[in-house]
Amino acid sequence: MRKLCYAVGVGLVMLIVARAALKQHEAAGDPTAPAETSVTASSQIDRVDECIDSQACIDSYLWSLYERTRKVDTVRVPEQIKVAVKRKGKIKIVTKTVSKFVVEDFGWKDPDAAEKAGMATQDYVISGMDRSFRVTLYRALRALDAAGLMPGITSGFRDNYRQTIATGRRASSDRSYHGGSFHGGYGHGHAADIVSVKGETRADRLVSSNVLWRWIDTHEKELGIGRPYRDRDPPHVGPLDGWEYLAHRGEPKSQAGKARLADRARHGDKNHQAEKKKPS
Repeated sequence: MRKLCYAVGVGLVMLIVARAALKQHEAAGDPTAPAETSVTASSQIDRVDECIDSQACIDSYLWSLYERTRKVDTVRVPEQIKVAVKRKGKIKIVTKTVSKFVVEDFGWKDPDAAEKAGMATQDYVISGMDRSFRVTLYRALRALDAAGLMPGITSGFRDNYRQTIATGRRASSDRSYHGGSFHGGYGHGHAADIVSVKGETRADRLVSSNVLWRWIDTHEKELGIGRPYRDRDPPHVGPLDGWEYLAHRGEPKSQAGKARLADRARHGDKNHQAEKKKPS
């Protein structure tokens, strides 16, 4: 009797193992199986130490965070409406401009700008940023990821054309620290926009993003990046030693020092200007 029970038990175990192996094989062969994409998407993000000496690996990690982030925002759009007003006892119909908020999907803008520049979107968005800033950004995002904040990148490098199709608060087309020609252009971007991808809805992700931004503010010295404008442009970050951050958040000891920082922010880094004039 014991031998019979043992044989039945062994048979059941083997059947369960076989069924599990069959399901795994079927999922691997199914191109729509979600497990495949989730493993592929997270494989680069989970590797912490492999990118220490590899710029290609750093760029690949930054690109993976860009790819996983929805490019959606709420923007203010002016709209003209007809309203009735009473003037001098008479009713008149006049045109009034009001603002409404709409959801904008801006995921097409970087690929469009990359196509105009004649390069792949990854090369445009990631490699267009300054090399040393990419290293600093990589380390900061690794720290955010390790803290469970699930960072994502909505914007990296932007050239003059890309800046002209940006909406909301923004610098003039050539003066963006994302990579405007006034600050050196391609390869000299010193800004990125960072949000959290944690949450099922936009409202959830906004809450998570606010937590992420406050975490950056608290740990900016360790991270090497900070938010120059805080609530005016919450996702926007740049290096702590960059002109943009120093001009808006630096703490010079004198009024003259503040004036110099503001002037440098307006007129750009002279080294970038000199490099810009070199023949390519």
